[in-house]
Amino acid sequence: MHKGVLMHPNQNTRAAAGALTLAVALAACGPSITSGESGGSEPVAADRLQAPTDESPQGEITIWDRSGDLFNVFDAVIDDFNEVYPDITVHHEAVDIDAKLQNTLITGTDVPDGVFLDDAKVAGFSDYLWDLSDVLAPYTDDIAPQKIDVNSLDGAIRGVPFDLDPGLLFYNEKALTDAGIDATEIKTYDDLLAAARAYQEAVPGSKPIHLEQSAFLGQLQLEMYASQLGTALADEHGELQLDSDEYRQVLGWLDTVNQEGLGTRAEYLSPSDVGALESGDQVFYPWAIWFSFAPEQQLTKTSGDWRAMPLPAWEDGGARSGAMGGSSFVLPKDGENAELAWLFYEFLMFDEDGYRAVWGENDTYPNGLATSIPAYAPAADPAKPLFGPVEGLGGQDLWTTAVEAGAEIPGGAPAPAWWAGAVDYLGTNVQRMYDGDMTPDEVIEQSTADIQTNLVDRQ
Repeated sequence: MHKGVLMHPNQNTRAAAGALTLAVALAACGPSITSGESGGSEPVAADRLQAPTDESPQGEITIWDRSGDLFNVFDAVIDDFNEVYPDITVHHEAVDIDAKLQNTLITGTDVPDGVFLDDAKVAGFSDYLWDLSDVLAPYTDDIAPQKIDVNSLDGAIRGVPFDLDPGLLFYNEKALTDAGIDATEIKTYDDLLAAARAYQEAVPGSKPIHLEQSAFLGQLQLEMYASQLGTALADEHGELQLDSDEYRQVLGWLDTVNQEGLGTRAEYLSPSDVGALESGDQVFYPWAIWFSFAPEQQLTKTSGDWRAMPLPAWEDGGARSGAMGGSSFVLPKDGENAELAWLFYEFLMFDEDGYRAVWGENDTYPNGLATSIPAYAPAADPAKPLFGPVEGLGGQDLWTTAVEAGAEIPGGAPAPAWWAGAVDYLGTNVQRMYDGDMTPDEVIEQSTADIQTNLVDRQ
């Protein structure tokens, strides 16, 4: 089992689907750094982290990650980090972050110096986290705007961006070619509908396009589609903005797929999903880059038949990708040595030796980590691939495809603390739409009312 994919929060719902009930009541009380100065004359804000000034910084840091393949990848980089910082001892702990982090931050007991966290959860913990604007300043212009946006709240950047998870259209090239369809001609979502209709005509009984049955992942995929249109469930101030033309367009398209019988409704890589993929009944999968795990590990019958291309655009000339998931590293104010933890993350994400160790060939991923790309532009260089061709995709150069798609992702906004709670309303109502119980307009109207009343107004 490819545990890195399954445990990486943007790649599996078991880690990410825990309810985001972050009713944080107390502001964190980290050590003050107001005596320092930034940029010469301006005093440093009390919650803005500063990098160590010692030539040879020393101390101990505690870093929390989820268990699984990514834990092993980060763990292996510690030796490389210690070649640069030999006097910093890294205690790397595998932790159930969803279960443990909130209480740890509230009580202020045994708080880690750094934590791997879903982007969707950063805003909910923001009161407890350092503002990283100053330490990130040398790199900000080279970080994907969407990742800066999702980590920013009230002018502060609360996370060190890790991965960029561009949406791609995965397709079974062999099955489509056998049906006389050239997937590379698909440029818009209208084109995708036309291709699905043609495939269904050639392969009676097929339902070519994936429709997600998990309420959580269905909402996450909905956000990927909305991201292409430059919007999200909440704006930069946390205000609900579901009632919009963009969401009507996306939900209308999904409803068309469902109403015309063009969609296989199944939970991501469940047995019924895998069965439809292996049989050729389901040949189009609009999803984040981490779907590449499937033809590599799970689709044994059709492995090698699949390819990836940029998502279709919603209109001619529109963005060909959107963000679906993502993670970052956060530094709690009550961590004893957060400034040293910053050096660890700086090495991982912005030092070539660090990011090559993460995404390049290693003991855990012999071909490199092909389920995401770096959020840092110098690391995501199309001409300098960090992972190799993906055999499950017929030896395709997924690196170049993903990097080019990632560059098209519009900016975003921080996910509000109530985002996962909205699954009970929006995610569930999308499923009711597939059941035929709601129209797209009713999904928007009812979800907006429920989210506003039960989540937004209660913050």
